[in-house]
Amino acid sequence: MRHNVRLMDDSDTSGQLEEALERLHASGPERDGWLSNHAPMVVEALAAHGQVGAVHHWVDLYRDKLEDFPDRVAPVTDDNWPEALGDTRRIADWTDHYSRTLAERPWRDVLAEWWPRLLPGLYGGATHTVIRVGHAVRALETGENAPRTTELAHALGYWAARHQPVTGVATLPGAPTARESLDAVPLIDPGHMGFRKRLAAVRRLPAWADEVTDPDTARARLTELVHAATHRYATHGHGEPTMLVHAATAPNAVLRALDSLPRELWAPSLHAAWSASAAVTAMYAPAAGVAYTPPARLTAEEVMERALAHGDEHVIKLTDTALDVGDELALAAALRSVEMSDPLAG
Repeated sequence: MRHNVRLMDDSDTSGQLEEALERLHASGPERDGWLSNHAPMVVEALAAHGQVGAVHHWVDLYRDKLEDFPDRVAPVTDDNWPEALGDTRRIADWTDHYSRTLAERPWRDVLAEWWPRLLPGLYGGATHTVIRVGHAVRALETGENAPRTTELAHALGYWAARHQPVTGVATLPGAPTARESLDAVPLIDPGHMGFRKRLAAVRRLPAWADEVTDPDTARARLTELVHAATHRYATHGHGEPTMLVHAATAPNAVLRALDSLPRELWAPSLHAAWSASAAVTAMYAPAAGVAYTPPARLTAEEVMERALAHGDEHVIKLTDTALDVGDELALAAALRSVEMSDPLAG
C-alpha cells in the first residue's frame, strides 16, 4: 500500500496528538443518541499526514459536537463480558475493562484476543467502531505511549458496546474482482430509514473472496477491496456522500490492523470487511454512477490541505484512505467528497 504523505513519528507530533487525544478522552464516543464522535479518528489522520499542527484548531471547531463521557453501570469482567457485549449503556464499563487489561498486557495481545470476538459486530455505530480501532492501531504502531494506548481502550470499548452482528443474509454469486462485485450488490429501497433499519433490510449480498484462507491472499484481496471502494466513491459517492465514505474507510481500518494481528485472523478479517463494504453499498449507493473529472490535478499533500481547509470529518477520513491508496482516481474521490459535503463551520 502506497503512502504519498509521510507517516507521523514521535518527532513529528511534538506531543500535540497526545494532547488532543487527552482532551477528547473526556468526551463520549457518540452524541445525540448514536451519532459517532469522529474527533479521535480525525486528529490521528491529520497527524499521520503531516498536519499535526492543525489538530487543536480542528478540535476547537468540532467541540460543539462533543458530549460528556457516559456514566458507568457495572464493571465488565472476564466472566460477565458476553452478556455485556452489544449493551450500549455499558460504553464506560467496557472502556474501563480495556483500560485495566491494557495496563497489564501488551496491546497487541489484547487486540489479538478481542479481535475475533468483536469482528462479527463491526457494523455497530455505522462501522465507526472498527474505524476508530484502525486509527488507534496505526497510532500505536508508530509509537507507544499512554494517550495512544488509552485511545485504543476507548476504541475497543466503543466497539464492544455497539457490537452489532448481522445474520440471515443470503449469498449471491459474486464476480471475479472487488469492483465488479460492488457493482453487483443489490440495492435496497431505503425510503427514509436510518442506518440500523437499512442494515436490517439488507437480505442479499454477493459472495466475494469467501474461498480465501491464505493470509497473504487475504491481505491482497483486502487491499483490492479498499482500492475498489475508494475509486467507486468518485463515481457513486453522490448517492449519499457521507455514508458511502464508510464503504472504503471500514475495510481500510481492518487492513490497517492486519500487521498487528496473528496471520490466522487475516482471512476472517477480509470476509467481515467485504460484508461491511457491500452492506454500506447496498444501503446507500445510487443505481448508476456518473463520470467525474477533478477540477485540478493536485498532489497528495495538496489534496489533504484541501480536505483540512474544508474540515468535514468524513472528508478528512476519506482523504486519509485515498492517500493510502495513492493513485489519481483515489485522489479524485477525495476531491469529489470535498465538492459534495458541507464544510465544518467555524
